Amino acid sequence: MDLIADILLGAGAIGAAAYCMVLSRRLKRLTQLETGMGGAIAVLSAQVDDLTRMLGRAQTAATDSSEQLEAQTRRAEEAVQRLELLLSSLHDLPRPETVRPSAAPDVRPEVLAAPTAPRPRVVRRRAPRKAEVDA
Repeated sequence: MDLIADILLGAGAIGAAAYCMVLSRRLKRLTQLETGMGGAIAVLSAQVDDLTRMLGRAQTAATDSSEQLEAQTRRAEEAVQRLELLLSSLHDLPRPETVRPSAAPDVRPEVLAAPTAPRPRVVRRRAPRKAEVDA
């Protein structure tokens, strides 16, 4: 009986050793940087680092854009306030039909309604420089 137990114990030890060798080979292939998971993990790690840097730059750009937008909004609100003030001051002016005829210039209405021809556009050309002539 001791002999059978020793044989079974030896066979179990040999089986465990073979199983350990198979696992060791798989682990070596898995951790190889060129073809295994080690390479994939290294690539993913590098991509995570790149994405972290790009995210930081994007946050900085978004913060800068937000500050610029706030400044432009403030300027627009100030311009709106000035325009409202100008519009309210226009209400104080007399209407055109209430203006006295003696204050109006002596202009015929048909002259005011006639469209004026646009002035011709003059294009001036400059003389070539000495360096341009020599080239």
